[in-house]
Amino acid sequence: MTETVTLTAYTVLVLLVVAERFVELAVARRNGAWSRERGAREYGAGHYPVMVALHGALLLGCLVEPWAADRPFLPLLGWPALALTLAAQALRWWCVGTLGPRWHTRVLIVPGLPLVAAGPYRYLRHPNYVAVVAEGAALPLVHTAWLTALAFSLLNAALIAVRVRCENTALAPSRALPATGAAP
Repeated sequence: MTETVTLTAYTVLVLLVVAERFVELAVARRNGAWSRERGAREYGAGHYPVMVALHGALLLGCLVEPWAADRPFLPLLGWPALALTLAAQALRWWCVGTLGPRWHTRVLIVPGLPLVAAGPYRYLRHPNYVAVVAEGAALPLVHTAWLTALAFSLLNAALIAVRVRCENTALAPSRALPATGAAP
C-alpha cells in the first residue's frame, strides 16, 4: 500500500474513534441522568476538563502528527498497534456493558450501591484505565505518531493517578470526599 492510502485509512480509523467518543459521551450523559435521579454525588469534577482536553489532544495529535511529520506506516509496529487499539476498545465496551447505567466519564457515586465485581472488574479494580492506557499508546503508533503516544502517555499517567485516587476515595464509604466538585 502507498503511504497516502495508509495515511488515509489511518485518518478514517481516528475519525471512527472520534465518533465512538461521541457515542461514549451520549451513553455517559444518559447514565449520568440515571445516577443523579438516584442521588449520585460527583467527585473530582475539577480534573474532568483536564481529562477532556487531554483526550481531545490525543485524537488531534493522531490526526496531525502523521500528516505534518510525514510519519510512515511501519507494518511491524502498525499492525500490532492496531490490534492493541481494537483490544482496548473491546475492553472499554466490556466495562461499559458490565457497569450498565453506572458507567460514566465522570466520577458519579450512587449511595448504597455495592461495588461491581462482575466482568473485567473480577480481575481489575479499574479495567477501563487499562483500556485508556493501551489505546493512548497504541492508537498513535498505528501510524508511527510516536510524539503523540509519548506525550499522551506521560500526561495521562499523571491524570490517571489523580483519577484513580479520586475514585478509590469516593468508593470507600469511610473516606468519601466531600462532593464539592473539587479535585482530590
